Order: sequence, then C-alpha cells, then structure tokens
Amino acid sequence: MIRRLAALAAFAVLTACTVGPNYRRPVVVVPDHFYGSTAPAEAASLADAPWFDVFGDATLRTLIDEALINGFDAPIAAARVEQARARCEIAGSQRFPELDYSAAYEYGHTSKFATPSDVTGGVIIANVNVSWELDLWGRIRRLNEAARADYLATEEARRGVLLSLISEIAAAYFDLRELDAELDIARRNTAAFQDTADLFRKRLEGGTASGLDTSRAEALLETEAAQIPLLEQAIVAKENKINLLLGRNPGPIERGKPLDQQPLPPAVPPGLPSALLLRRPDVRQAEQELIAANAGIGVAQAAFYPTLSLTGLLGGQSPQLASLLGSGKNWMIESSLLGPIFNGGRLRSERRLAVAQFEEARLSYERDITAALGEVSSDLVANEKIAEAETRRARAVELNRESVRLATMRYQSGFSAYFEVLDAQEQLLATETSLAQLRRDRLVAIVDLYRALGGGWQQADSQPVAPPASN
Repeated sequence: MIRRLAALAAFAVLTACTVGPNYRRPVVVVPDHFYGSTAPAEAASLADAPWFDVFGDATLRTLIDEALINGFDAPIAAARVEQARARCEIAGSQRFPELDYSAAYEYGHTSKFATPSDVTGGVIIANVNVSWELDLWGRIRRLNEAARADYLATEEARRGVLLSLISEIAAAYFDLRELDAELDIARRNTAAFQDTADLFRKRLEGGTASGLDTSRAEALLETEAAQIPLLEQAIVAKENKINLLLGRNPGPIERGKPLDQQPLPPAVPPGLPSALLLRRPDVRQAEQELIAANAGIGVAQAAFYPTLSLTGLLGGQSPQLASLLGSGKNWMIESSLLGPIFNGGRLRSERRLAVAQFEEARLSYERDITAALGEVSSDLVANEKIAEAETRRARAVELNRESVRLATMRYQSGFSAYFEVLDAQEQLLATETSLAQLRRDRLVAIVDLYRALGGGWQQADSQPVAPPASN
C-alpha cells in the first residue's frame, strides 16, 4: 500500500500542470527620444552615475549618507521588504509535506457495562502526522509566483524610497541654501536702506531733504527689514524638515558651498526612453505587481479543479512508555480527493475578480510608464529653460548694479532726485532675490531629473558611504 501511494504521488507530481495564463510583458510603445530633449539618443545616462558623483557639495553628501544610515524612511522600507520576504517563504512552505506530532495521556475508568470488567488506568498516545497537498493544477505554484512577485515589488519600493530620500534631502538642502542667500541679501539691503534712511532723516531735520524722500526711504527700510524674521522662520522650518529625514532631533544643519558655488554636472544625458523600464523603481514595482496579479488568475482557475491530498499517521498507544513504540504501534495512510460541485457562482466570481485585478495592474503599469516619460520630458525642458533664464537674470543683476551706480552718481551731481536711486535699489533687490531662486530651481531641476530617470539604480542594493570631497 505504501509503495502504491508513493507511486501515485510521483505520478501526480510528474503529470501535474499549471493552469492560468503565463506572464508576458505588455507591449508598450516607447518613443525613440524624450519629448523636448535636444540630446542625442544614446545609452549613456545621468541615471547611471551614483548619487555622490552627481552632488558635488561634500556637506550635502554627508547629509545624504546620514539619512540613508540613520533616517527613518530607509529602515521602514527595509522592514517592509523583510515582511514580504517572510510572506514569500510562507507561501513556499506549501510545496512541501507538513509534518507534526501529537502526544496525550489519558486516565479514566470504564464501567463493566461497557467492557467485561471494570477497568481503571491510563494510556499514553503519541503520533506523528504527515499531510501533503499534491499540486496537480499549479495552485501552490501560482501562489508562490504571486508571493515572489509581491516580495520583488516591495524590494523595488525600497529602492524607490532610497531614491526619493536622496532627492528629497538634496532638494531641501538647496532650498535651505537659497533661503540663506535670500537672508544675506535682505540683511545687506536692510543695512544699506538703514544708512539711507538715517541720512534722509538728518537732512530732513536740517531742511535739505523732502519728507517724501525720507518717507520713501524709511518705507523701503521697513519693508526689507520685515523679510528678515520671515526668512529666519522659514530657515528653521526647513532645517527641521531635513532633521526629520536625517532621523535627528531639531537643531541646526551644517552648510557647505553657498548657492552660487554649487557645482553642476558637466552634462545631463537622459539616455534611452526604453531604459526607463529597467531603471525606474516605480515602473519595476508596477510590473512585479502585474506579475502577481497574473498569477492570481491561475490561483482562481485552479480552484475549479479537485484537490488531491495525502495524509499519514504513525504512532503508538500503550499504558507504559517503554512499550509505546513496541506492540502498541498504529499507522494509517489516506488519500483524499476534494472538488467543487456547487458554490453559488463563487468560483466564477473569484476568477472574474482576479482578471479585473490583472487588468487594473496592467493599466497602472502602462500609466506609470507614460507618467515616467512625461516626468523626464518635463525635467529635461526645465533644466534647459531654467539655465537659460538664470543666464539672463544674472545679466539683469549686473545691469541693475550698474543702474544703482549711475543713479547714485547722477544724484550726487545734482542731476536727479534720490528717488531714482531708490528705484534702482528696489530693482536690484528684486533681481538678486529672483536670481537666487532661479539658481535653486536649476539645482532642484537636476535633482528631479535624476530621480525621474531612476538615478543610482545600480547602487540600490548597497548604498556606499559617500567619499570625501572638498567644500
């Protein structure tokens, strides 16, 4: 009997099939180049560079490295990966027989009306049980396929968290340096407007200046001075945001290179659009979720077919422990076949549900690819256009500085009133602030492009410590 059941199990395993569709990557039309990009289509991409080669500020590198090691986001993502790994191993355990044991001690009295004579005593029972579901239709294999895809999707989500964390730290750092630059501009201009207001008050008291010029100078002073506490408040808020990403308590953030000295990558080649499918963590995650949904169809399909299980028992029963495995041995081998007959359409509905979930996952996958192409296109255009705007704004700052110099000379020579100097100073203040903001926008645009391209994907499995660099 044992040989026959073993032969039956071997035959069932060898002849088993896997129901449900096998996964095939959906055909998605990807353009040859990114819309709006003037870069030639080539395999090289900014995304191939590790993050510590993209960001040249040594202080920023240190902050990113600290966030990857001590921050909250990376360990949380790693914990989710471990959960998914455990679920995958749980699903994989169903492929093997399940072996367990049971033991009991019974003591009681049996009446003479049930047996020839009254019996009082105890009995020891010990059994080893074996159960195994033969995967005839691939239900367990599909469950394992889905669990493995879920695990890989979680791993891609972890990579996405790391990339987002790097990008968020870099963008917040550039925001902080831009606020520092604005604060420096505000303090310098406040000091200059203070000198001007003091001068006009003295002249007004001496009768050599008009009340209009004095009031206007004082209004400019108060307007610019009011920016200082607002900028200081914004700086503390930005530092606290960075501290949270670093896993620190609130406190000051180290500074490196000033905003206008932040290095830019020598080139920002986007690479081939088709490479996004291999680099972007969210696209890779969406495909793994699609694979899991496809396996779910097989699981639902296998429920229509009968389940074949083998069950075995080996044990002993004896009033004495010494003879438990001797004359009191028990054994049993059983095979069972269980299949559905009527369930009110539940199985059909479960399969329809699985197909609809697959369709949703497929559309989400295609949407993520389309969104990724759009993000890269927008960030490429932003890099190009913001760089052009920054060049023109820098020229405007130079011209406004010259206007202030000329207006001051005209006022000192008696050819114009001082309100021309004040107008020139207002224009200079506005363009200096705008230039700092554009510089920040250009740096953040590079960060956004690096993220959109799936940057650092080759370093996702092991995040190295940033090498030192001079400030």
